[in-house]
Amino acid sequence: MLIAEDNESDVFLIQDAIETAKLDVALHIVKDGEQAIRFFDQADSDADMPCPALVILDINLPRKHGNAVLQHMRLSRKCGKALVLAVSSSASDRDREEMAKLGANGYFQKPSDYDDFMKLGDIIKGLLGRRNTQ
Repeated sequence: MLIAEDNESDVFLIQDAIETAKLDVALHIVKDGEQAIRFFDQADSDADMPCPALVILDINLPRKHGNAVLQHMRLSRKCGKALVLAVSSSASDRDREEMAKLGANGYFQKPSDYDDFMKLGDIIKGLLGRRNTQ
């Protein structure tokens, strides 16, 4: 699983939600959009590097916006079909619609409440379960 998130507190909460949901996944973390794009480019050029089953993508990344990262990822030979869960503090319908048009498989609005944030684990579990049944 790849987490593309620049906010360290949010990375911690995402990791906590994954642990709480008892998901056994290897995590790779990048802190900006350029690092995320390099991750996908490296996966395409390195036959031994696996592609993540799921990308948790903050849409407001520094250096390259999440939209640009998602567009680039969808063009990847190896990772183009990976699941993407867009995450943002934004409640904007436009953000949700744009990410869906670009191929995001889900959208999670980051809540301010810890318990609500932990629901992310079940969302991730559901997405990964859906992938395993395809």
